[in-house]
Amino acid sequence: MSNKAHIIDEIRRTAEANSGSALGWRRFESETGIGDYEWYGRFWTRWSDAVREAGFAPNRMAEAYDDAVLLEKLVELTRTLGSVPTTGDLLIAARNDSAFPSEKVFRRFGSKSERASRIASYCEVNPGNDDVASLWLQVRVQARVAGPESVGAETADVGYVYLLKHGSRREYKIGRTNNPLRREGEIRIQLPEKLAPVHYIETDDPAGIENYWHARFSIKRKEGEWFALTPEDVRAVKRWKRIY
Repeated sequence: MSNKAHIIDEIRRTAEANSGSALGWRRFESETGIGDYEWYGRFWTRWSDAVREAGFAPNRMAEAYDDAVLLEKLVELTRTLGSVPTTGDLLIAARNDSAFPSEKVFRRFGSKSERASRIASYCEVNPGNDDVASLWLQVRVQARVAGPESVGAETADVGYVYLLKHGSRREYKIGRTNNPLRREGEIRIQLPEKLAPVHYIETDDPAGIENYWHARFSIKRKEGEWFALTPEDVRAVKRWKRIY
């Protein structure tokens, strides 16, 4: 795990190699191996703050997005999916479309129920979005039914997306569970070789995050949830520890 001084040094080093312009967080992660989990919530809550502390002006797509643009993107994605986007849906959308904002940018709207309120307000002043408003309205209703003790909590259960390796083979299983140890035991008895746990991602959107990795490695799928992954693929998964 990198400390704050090391991350700042790397921001400066990569910026110097990039003609004096600081990299966006995704390119920074690709070039340094320092994932967002190493700084987000530990030293900074926004990448732009890290860049400023390193002595550079932020140069990221998120700086150009105001709330109206982000809400419009959420409305468009909701209509395309026919459902309220999960964290996994946002990750997939950003990966498939370079013009789509990073999932982290949407965190400024707070919890899913708080986003629902913002979407509802947006749809009220932008006619023609009743279909989207009705989908997000269900989130608000669920939040009210859950009661005050659940305010700020997402409607999905907290769980894990796991990465397991099948013995000496280059075979990895990507799945989701609420009980990692029990799930390991269930899978282990089905396999001829020893099962080795590689990594777990804690998340409030297990289904969405599982779908993200399945989609990302779709061309490497062997059977079911098993994939032929490279060491770089494994490192990519291990960069994520918690996704909320």
